Amino acid sequence: MARALLNVPAKAKRGDIIEIKTLMSHPMETGFRTGADGKLVPRDIIKSFVCTYNGEVVFSADLFPAISANPFIAFTTVATESGTMIFSWTDDKGQTQVQTAPISVE
Repeated sequence: MARALLNVPAKAKRGDIIEIKTLMSHPMETGFRTGADGKLVPRDIIKSFVCTYNGEVVFSADLFPAISANPFIAFTTVATESGTMIFSWTDDKGQTQVQTAPISVE
């Protein structure tokens, strides 16, 4: 897969609602386009996204062919304790990209 950009606040107060933003660079092939040889190019899209916060899933999404290339996903969660957020994207080829971001809760 390609590169991912994350926007996670470094610090938050306990109980604050925080906004998380992610942008995944991915070539995204719909499976409807034909290649130079006239055959359909196999579909290869990001099919799932999961975010965990200290081991608990706080956001997940199943993505479908209508998703844009380089999908931008934004969501909110409540800052409960210091720890790590783990972001995971999986595509049709079964490749998974994982990135982490620490968060400090006061």
